[in-house]
Amino acid sequence: MQVGLEVAEDARKLGYSSYWTAETVGQEAFATLSAVGVREPTLDLGTGVLALQLRTPMLAAMGAATLQDISPDAQILLGVGVSSPVVVGRWHGATYSDHPIAQVREYLQLTKACLSGEAVTHEGAYYNCNKFRLAVRLGERRPQLVLGALNQRMLSLAGELADGVLLNYLPASAVPWCVEQVRRAEAAAGRQEGACKVYAYVHVAVCDREQALPKARKDIYSYAVVPAYARAFARAGFQSEIESLNRALAAKDRDAAVAAISDRMIDAIDICGSAATVAAAVQEYRDAGVEVPVIMPMPWGEDRTGVIGSTLRAALGHVE
Repeated sequence: MQVGLEVAEDARKLGYSSYWTAETVGQEAFATLSAVGVREPTLDLGTGVLALQLRTPMLAAMGAATLQDISPDAQILLGVGVSSPVVVGRWHGATYSDHPIAQVREYLQLTKACLSGEAVTHEGAYYNCNKFRLAVRLGERRPQLVLGALNQRMLSLAGELADGVLLNYLPASAVPWCVEQVRRAEAAAGRQEGACKVYAYVHVAVCDREQALPKARKDIYSYAVVPAYARAFARAGFQSEIESLNRALAAKDRDAAVAAISDRMIDAIDICGSAATVAAAVQEYRDAGVEVPVIMPMPWGEDRTGVIGSTLRAALGHVE
C-alpha cells in the first residue's frame, strides 16, 4: 500500500489526472482510494473494475459517495463489471449470473438512482430495496458510472446507460470497433454523442522485453481462459492463439496452453521495451479512439518500483 501511495504522489507530480485500482483478492478498492484521496485530493479516483456481484448497488453507491465526500474537488469514477466466474464464485463464493447483461442493466439503473439522493424503492430480478435514500450529502459533483466491457452487448449497454466504458486487455487495433458499438448505442438511446467516455487500460512497461516475455505470456493466458476475454481476443485477430490454447486445455496440457500465447499477441497487448516504445504505444491507443488511456505499468524487472516510475514518465512522452 505504501508503494501505491508513493506512485500516486509521483503520478500527480508528473501531471496524471486520475488514480485507478483493480480489485480481486488484494487491497480493497474503496479503502485504497480513500487513502489516495486523503494524500492526493486533486486526483480523480477510479475503480477498474469492481465485481458487481460482491456489493449491492446501494453499498456501491455508499462507497462511491464516501470517496466523493473525501475528495470533493475530484471526480469519482465507479467502475463496475461482471468479472469472471473464478473471481466471483471460486474466490468469493458469490453467484455468477447466467444472464450477466440483465444483471448489469439493473445494477447500473439502480446504482444511478441511489446516487441521485432521492428515495429509491426497487423490486427487480436481482436487487430489491425499500425507500433507500443515500445519506451522504453531495454537491454538484457526483460519482460517475463506468462499465468494464469487451464484447458487443456489454459495449452497447455502456453506450446506453453508463458515463464511461473501460476497455481492458485489447490491442489498440481493436479500439475503433469497440468505440463504434458504444456510439451506436448512444445514438439509439437518444444520448448525445460522447456521453459515454472511452477509457482503456494500457498495459506497458519500460523493461527488457525478452526477460518480460514469460511473465507476459502467463499474464495474458490467465485472461484468455475466461470466455469473454477469449472472444474479444479472437475478434481482435488472435483466433489461432485462442484455438491452440483451447486444444491444449482440452488435453489438460497447461504448459502448451500458456505457450499458445504468441509473441505477436504479447507485443500488441502487454507492451514492453524502451521508453520510446511505451510512448508510441500510448499514442497509438489515443489515435485509435481512447479518450483517457489508463496506464497500467507492469512491474517486471529486478527494480519493480523503478520500472513503474520509468513507465509513468514514458507514457507521458518523457522519453529518456
